[in-house]
Amino acid sequence: MKKLLGTSILIGTLAVAGFGQVNTQRENQQDRVAQGVRSGQLTPGETANLENQERALNGEIRADRQANGGNLTSAERAQINGQQNGLSKQIYADKHNAASDHFGNGKIGQRKENQQDRIAQGIQSGRLNAGQTANLENREANINRTIHADRAANGGKLTNAERNSVNRQQNRVSRSIYRDKH
Repeated sequence: MKKLLGTSILIGTLAVAGFGQVNTQRENQQDRVAQGVRSGQLTPGETANLENQERALNGEIRADRQANGGNLTSAERAQINGQQNGLSKQIYADKHNAASDHFGNGKIGQRKENQQDRIAQGIQSGRLNAGQTANLENREANINRTIHADRAANGGKLTNAERNSVNRQQNRVSRSIYRDKH
């Protein structure tokens, strides 16, 4: 009886430790992504890609737990740990590549930086989930592509109409950030 009780306690402890490890690694990775967004080391496109991968992994974890009565098997934990390690390596690679998010000195640059800081804060606090973050970052990446194309077409400058259009797009993203966080 004592041996059975001891084995049950050991299995329960390992299950809780595995559950905690999965969540701890996920939280650490979210903190690293938030820091990369805040510092400009991660571009909106890179962040959206990372968040889409995180969202897929979260869905897999949910499905595995649902299929097993709320627990992960040791094989599932090992598989998820491997996937999280791969995602961790991708975060490192993206943060240390040559791509970075340069905001510029104008109003548009300051606005982009402010919105990236708000997204980073939402990631850090847990108020933005991976899906919401990926959506916001995809929208930011689209705005960045628009700005780049407009500047390339106009010798490095934005016309007043283009500036107004970018401002309206940034307003919409700003409202989305607020709604998603609240």
